[in-house]
Amino acid sequence: MPAVDKLLLEEALQDSPQTRSLLSVFEEDAGTLTDYTNQLLQAMQRVYGAQNEMCLATQQLSKQLLAYEKQNFALGKGDEEVISTLHYFSKVVDELNVLHTELAKQLADTMVLPIIQFREKDLTEVSTLKDLFGLASNEHDLSMAKYSRLPKKKENEKVKTDVVKEVAAARRKQHLSSLQYYCALNALQYRKRVAMMEPMIGFAHGQINFFKKGAEMFSQNMNSFLSSVADMVQSIQVELEAEAEKMRVSQQDLLSVDESVYAPDSDVAAPQINRNLIQKAGYLNLRSKTGLVTTTWERLYFFTQGGNLMCQLRGAVAGGLIQDLDNCSVMAVDCEDRRYCFQITTPNGKSGIILQAESRKENEEWICAINNISRQIYLTDNPEAVAIKLNQTALQAVTPITSFGKKQESSCPSQNLRNLELENDKIAPKAAVRVPDADELIAPGTPIQFDIVLPATEFLDQNRGSRRTNPFGETEDETFPEAEDSLLQQMFVVRFLGSMAVRTDTSREVIYEAMRQVLAARAIHNIFRTTESHLMVTSRTLRLIDPQTQVTRANFELTSITQFAAHQENKRLVGFVVRMPESTGGEALSTYVFESNSEGEKICYAISLGKEIIEVQKAHDLVSEC
Repeated sequence: MPAVDKLLLEEALQDSPQTRSLLSVFEEDAGTLTDYTNQLLQAMQRVYGAQNEMCLATQQLSKQLLAYEKQNFALGKGDEEVISTLHYFSKVVDELNVLHTELAKQLADTMVLPIIQFREKDLTEVSTLKDLFGLASNEHDLSMAKYSRLPKKKENEKVKTDVVKEVAAARRKQHLSSLQYYCALNALQYRKRVAMMEPMIGFAHGQINFFKKGAEMFSQNMNSFLSSVADMVQSIQVELEAEAEKMRVSQQDLLSVDESVYAPDSDVAAPQINRNLIQKAGYLNLRSKTGLVTTTWERLYFFTQGGNLMCQLRGAVAGGLIQDLDNCSVMAVDCEDRRYCFQITTPNGKSGIILQAESRKENEEWICAINNISRQIYLTDNPEAVAIKLNQTALQAVTPITSFGKKQESSCPSQNLRNLELENDKIAPKAAVRVPDADELIAPGTPIQFDIVLPATEFLDQNRGSRRTNPFGETEDETFPEAEDSLLQQMFVVRFLGSMAVRTDTSREVIYEAMRQVLAARAIHNIFRTTESHLMVTSRTLRLIDPQTQVTRANFELTSITQFAAHQENKRLVGFVVRMPESTGGEALSTYVFESNSEGEKICYAISLGKEIIEVQKAHDLVSEC
């Protein structure tokens, strides 16, 4: 017999859209088979009850047997032998049309009864399991929705435990019902062939045994044909039993897994996170606005394809584009008191979509995967190796590497020297000096601050002195008079990564070392959340502005910025050293590290241009005084 299409039991737990799509094909086939079985049964019952209209009834049966070939079975592969057999039986019925009389008892036992048993037992079982599977799926969706709405407060741990148990029970129930449903649909492909041919064998035998003329009419060829059909049915039955046993064993193996498989966040304490992913797939909750202040969350299946984030509805054949991930940014966010939320921001700084993962592991892996894709690693020849190399930055925190700049100096010393002369010709000497050690640049154990030092209200108070606070949190125009007459105004979208105190500002090595320590600390402590701001460079100051309220969160005089540089490998990293007076009379040095949506060299060029404008203005003032 030709191979039979089957549903893979191993895919039942994942319940992916591809599996649901294949399941719909089997359900369509079962529905078509049910309709055809009912029609065939009606035809056989007409033969059974048509004592005075037997000729017409057998003629209708012959037509119905031929109609099997015209049925649009979604899984009709391997029915050629069944079709040819039914064609032959149709000819037999036509020849026996003039011979049939009352065959009530024999037809009831050998023809009508098997097809009734097939319908009442097999088809009804499939229909019942379909309803149970639907109920289990709905129950699982409701429990996941309840789980997704769990708050992060510690006093709700008991509620969280109860909900997790409810999700695990619902997921196990759905898994069990899906396995039973899949097994029934697979077995139906075998039983369908038996059910179509077995009644006709009984019908033919009843006709031959009942009528003497029939025995005289048909030769040994008919008996041999019936014998071959019986052997074929028996072989199908053997295959069915073997397949049923195989599915039973597979079902037991799949159900013998640990209970943690069904729990959505079983490894919350120490999850094994893969930070080198360049593609990811799974279910996420998508936040959508339904009004001015109302939102809804929908659980959908998401997957990455190249540089795109795709979404696929359950049962759909293919997915649709949701977000272009090239050059975008992703960060963990707090949203509606939900856990494991992250936001994807477009390259122009506009807020994109907000998604929620079902566990800490999924949340961090999605963030890492989208971050890797945004760097267009997937376009390289070996994207996995590139992703691993880029993520080695965090691991370098445990090795005595002096700075990020050493590799660049060894590989391209002339270029580094040229950049050093262009950017810091008025600050650092051009003569070659030794590369300082990490301890000489930054004191061991120096704390790292991952947010802006001064909140907006504190900064405004410092600039206004004793003047009243603007209740709307806006910066007054006279606070920064250079905004109107400044010769330079350039705006950049940046995300603040961290700042720390340093010991020296004589070399750009201190910026590279600060970058390394900030990135390493964020990776080690799993800190993915960043503060997005607008960095405005003018001919006098460097200002950090809140994009939502337009409040200035930090302000640095360009004359106080003694060093600035962009990272040589990650072009989007930029940092600068600020020299600020202390209350004790001394001066403090701090390095600030940012990630920009554009290249960091553009920010460095703007700062350098602002410093040149300051020098030209100073020279002009001296000439005017003379």
